Amino acid sequence: MMRAGKLTKTIVIQRVTTTVDEYGTPIEGWTTVATVRADLIQSSVEEFMRSFGISAETAVIFRIRYLDGVTTADRVTHDGRSFDVKEIKELGRREGLELRCVAQGAGV
Repeated sequence: MMRAGKLTKTIVIQRVTTTVDEYGTPIEGWTTVATVRADLIQSSVEEFMRSFGISAETAVIFRIRYLDGVTTADRVTHDGRSFDVKEIKELGRREGLELRCVAQGAGV
């Protein structure tokens, strides 16, 4: 069972949407799916070897109450930063979700 006392952070789950401007040009933007309370489980900087050298990515895990329809195409915003959802793990039987995320624009 998810304990409310641990859900101390507020996060916003967003989904990319495409609209068309008055000139018929498609424009991508982000729409809020839900604003929820979360437990910040882990926040670390992980270094990865890339073809262009070493860069650092901020990896974060958020735990939230179960929310149907969250996908890895969504993103999470928290404390002024945006995070790509890389993996979603269901906790219990629809009790909660663990969102494993990486900061957008991290690294070089």
